[in-house]
Amino acid sequence: MDQTSAGNHAASSGSTQDAPTASDLLLGSFDPTKLHPMAGLHDKLDYLLLDDDKTSDLPGAGTAIPSRGWSDDLSYGTGTMYLSGLTLGGLWGFREGARRPLAVSNTRLRINSILNSVTRRGTFIGNSAGVLALVYNSINSSIDYARGKHDTIGSMLAGGLTGALYKSTAGIKPALAAATLVSGLAGVWSYVKRSV
Repeated sequence: MDQTSAGNHAASSGSTQDAPTASDLLLGSFDPTKLHPMAGLHDKLDYLLLDDDKTSDLPGAGTAIPSRGWSDDLSYGTGTMYLSGLTLGGLWGFREGARRPLAVSNTRLRINSILNSVTRRGTFIGNSAGVLALVYNSINSSIDYARGKHDTIGSMLAGGLTGALYKSTAGIKPALAAATLVSGLAGVWSYVKRSV
């Protein structure tokens, strides 16, 4: 390639005067927006801005844990309950696996027993808690929007329906017991959120 064709190639691909040199980088006298064509668009991309301070406008929704609506409650509630259940079930499984009697005293067998118990109990409790939270938050949000307010009574009603639905295949007595338990837990949670 001769010098004239190299000069034409440089002119067609862009000016080399715009590219920062090593001395520009060391002295800090270059414009970083020239490094990438999207670098100067931060003030023009409005769709990337989130409305973090817009909380739910339902009466009674202003509690210690702010919420932007049912999607926040559904996402955060389900995730929190799943991880809490996973942790609690894992601890239960660890204790169960560590106490299980073995025919031979062997460290590898003990570790295997613990891991089996942790994975069995942790996933069961985590999945159950996540499903309960998903159903509870869906029912609670529906009740809140139907009534036009968020209060303890709506939370307890959602808890009762969730517990009854969860144990509905076991019979009437277990369904009523689960409805009472989950309704009470929902009432306590609602009270704690308001009083903190």
